[in-house]
Amino acid sequence: MFRLMFHEPAIPGNTGNAIRLVAGTGCELHLVEPLGFDLSEAKLRRAGLDYHDLASVTVHKDLAAAWAAIQPERVFAFTTQAKTSYAEVEYREGDVLLFGTEPTGLPAAVLEDPHVTDQLRIPMLPGRRSMNLSNAAAVATYEAWRQVGFPGGV
Repeated sequence: MFRLMFHEPAIPGNTGNAIRLVAGTGCELHLVEPLGFDLSEAKLRRAGLDYHDLASVTVHKDLAAAWAAIQPERVFAFTTQAKTSYAEVEYREGDVLLFGTEPTGLPAAVLEDPHVTDQLRIPMLPGRRSMNLSNAAAVATYEAWRQVGFPGGV
């Protein structure tokens, strides 16, 4: 399945929503520290509801540790600065969908990391800064899952 990665997430509710997303899609969620919250925070627990036991969530001490653990073939970094739309990619199982912290997104050093295969954007109307992190992750995850035929879905 796909791997959803949040680089230094700051808002517990967004990560809670992502936990629910990966539980519902069979994806893995990888969180790269530092986190802007404690994983036991009530806001995170509430957003994830009772899905924590159904989700695959791994915390990595830094990006290098994440790469070592995952050993990805392809990593798609999502940024409002990208030229390529997320819908123009042919996704494969095992792909990493990488998102940055709220509200600044991925830093230049991460975008330039040699593991990053391509930078992608989610189209929006002009003059809008960005989408909510968990909403953007859901858009990308469901497009990737749709393209491979929703394996395991009902």
